[in-house]
Amino acid sequence: MKTRHLLVCLTFVLSLLLYIDRACISVAKDNIVGEFNLSDKQFGWILSIFTLGYALAQTPSGAMADKYGPRRVLTIIVALWSALTAITGAAFNYVFLLVTRFVFGAAEAGAFPSFARATFSWFPVKERGLVTGINFSASRLGAALALPLMVGLIEAAGWRGSFYILGAIGVVIAVVWWFWFRDEPADHKLMSDRERDYILENRQKVVASASVKLKVSELLSSGPLKLAMVQYFCSNFTFFFCLGWLFPYVKETYNLTAANAGLVAAVPLLGGAVGNCFSGWLVDRIYSGKRPELSRRVPAVVGFLLAALGLLVSVHMETVGPAIFFLTIAVFGADMTLSPSWSYCVDIGGRHAGAYSGTMNMAGNIGSFATALAFPYLKDAFGVEAFFYVAAVLNVVAIVTWTRMKSPQLKDATA
Repeated sequence: MKTRHLLVCLTFVLSLLLYIDRACISVAKDNIVGEFNLSDKQFGWILSIFTLGYALAQTPSGAMADKYGPRRVLTIIVALWSALTAITGAAFNYVFLLVTRFVFGAAEAGAFPSFARATFSWFPVKERGLVTGINFSASRLGAALALPLMVGLIEAAGWRGSFYILGAIGVVIAVVWWFWFRDEPADHKLMSDRERDYILENRQKVVASASVKLKVSELLSSGPLKLAMVQYFCSNFTFFFCLGWLFPYVKETYNLTAANAGLVAAVPLLGGAVGNCFSGWLVDRIYSGKRPELSRRVPAVVGFLLAALGLLVSVHMETVGPAIFFLTIAVFGADMTLSPSWSYCVDIGGRHAGAYSGTMNMAGNIGSFATALAFPYLKDAFGVEAFFYVAAVLNVVAIVTWTRMKSPQLKDATA
């Protein structure tokens, strides 16, 4: 196995862990709500405060990955978020939970921007789509695994004990990352001369000026980045429902046991994992046909269209099977948008891929923040259908946005 493929395996594991730690609180909802006597709206704030911290720290953590390298940055943040997973298990009141989850979100923020920066250095442009798709498929698999896994873990160790166990696992993986990874492929001892030369000859070419310090004004004035932020807000608005509210939604709506709800709620997330891999393959396939702009646009537009249709049909299904089937189509579509979105950010960001992708992800997680609160508030005010309609409209907005997004002319070489 080539060294860069081993890197994909390791980032896959990191992404898997990140979303297990992130999604596990959804399964612990009944335990937490019961122990601290919380309402659904209060629990919504626990979910949303995480995404607020996650969103606000995106651009700074992405810039740190660009400046200090993903080896150092990821080691610190994986160890930190794992410690905060364990600290969540030590919560003693509602305010403590809110503060911990906010810091937890900020700690996790640098993960995917750091992956993007590592992808820029380690992979040829023509492999970028699939690598990104694989990493994000792991996040969906992690969330899917967290739902049934946490049911059993909570029964065995209690909700607090389950958070302690997950935290300890994360610290071990942080140590592995530090000793194995290197920021530049040429510095890795396992890298063969042939593979090193192949990577250096075929990764994205950047001009000399791209290595200078990125100004905040330049970042925020980027038209292509603003468009990426809009469509990613829409994508996350759909996905985060599955991460934060799907488990309690299906459990309550269809009168399921916790074990059955965990299995049912995992299905759309598995669909998302498949959507990520398929989209990543499609991005690279279209790119190899010398159509870089279409390689980003086509998978994204198709994905947003499927997401809108799936949401509109799912909410009108009266039984759990058809509802989950169409919701799986929606999440498959929403996750088809991730590989082209992150590939597009690496395209326009170059050596500043961490900052660019982090800023896009900031906007996306403001979408997650909105979802965490929109679901309980819209449900109480207008009924659950209102949330699904809003999400569908946002997917249509994203389709329109993608018609205006253009990738730069990429060259598979390094200056």
